[in-house]
Amino acid sequence: MSEEILVLGATGKTGRRMVTTLEAAGAVPRKASRATGFDWNDQSTWKPFLHGATAAYVIAPEDPSAAAPFVEQAATAGLRRLVLLSGRGLDKTPPTVFQGMHTAEKAVREGAVPWTILRANNFNQNFSEQVWQPEIEAGRLSLPADDTPEPFVDVQDIAEVAALTLTTDDHHGQTYDLSGPEGVTFTEAVAKIAQATGRTIDLVKLTPTEYREALLALGAPEEVATELNGMFEGMRAGHLATPSEDIPRLLGRQAKSFDAYVSETWR
Repeated sequence: MSEEILVLGATGKTGRRMVTTLEAAGAVPRKASRATGFDWNDQSTWKPFLHGATAAYVIAPEDPSAAAPFVEQAATAGLRRLVLLSGRGLDKTPPTVFQGMHTAEKAVREGAVPWTILRANNFNQNFSEQVWQPEIEAGRLSLPADDTPEPFVDVQDIAEVAALTLTTDDHHGQTYDLSGPEGVTFTEAVAKIAQATGRTIDLVKLTPTEYREALLALGAPEEVATELNGMFEGMRAGHLATPSEDIPRLLGRQAKSFDAYVSETWR
C-alpha cells in the first residue's frame, strides 16, 4: 500500500516539486493549500488532511501560534514523520527575526511525531519565480547585498531530500543544511542571468535603511521589512556562505549548480 504524504503549500515553489517527486517515488501526495480547503487560520480544516496520512511536509505558518496545535493534531492523527522546511542560519538569527520558523522548529522538536528539519539557503528559483523575478525581468534588482557569496540551492534538490526523509526512517531528529555546491555573489548571479538572456540587468546595492524604505513603499508590513533585513544581515555576515555537503551525502550526487539552473531556466 502506498504511503499518503501530506504536502503543505502544494502550489508553492517547493510544494509543486514535492508532489511530482513523491509521485515518482511511488508515494501518494495529499495536496494542501487554500485551493484544496486547507487554511492555517482555521484549525477545523487540518484534520481531514491529516487523517490517514503517514507523514507531512510542513512549511512554517505565517501565524507562529498555529505551529504547535498543528503538530499536536499530527500526533493525534498518528503521523509517523514530519519534515519541516526552515531557513539556513536560523540558529544565528534572533528569535524576533523569522519568528514563524523559530516557532515551527520548536514545535516539531518538542512534539511527539518523529521529525527532520531542512534548513535551506536562498533558492535559485527566487530569481525566476516570484520574490526577485519582477525586478530581474524589469532589468534592475535592488537589494542590501554585498560581495559575500551565497550557495543558492535548487528547489528540486530540496524536494528530493524532503521526499527521502519523508519515506525513510533514517533521519529522525536530524537537522540538515541544504545549499548549492558553490557560493555565488549577487553580482555574479545577475551577470549570469543577463548573459543567458542577452539583456541588461543592473544590481543596485542598497543600504538596510534604503531597503526597508523601499519595502514599506511597496506596501510590505514593518515586520516583513525587519525579517528580510535580518536575513540579509546574516548573509552579509557570512552565516550562509559556506556550501554544505548534506545534499551530496543524502542524494549520492552533487547539488545542482547555479550555472545549471541558469542554463535550464533562462534562455
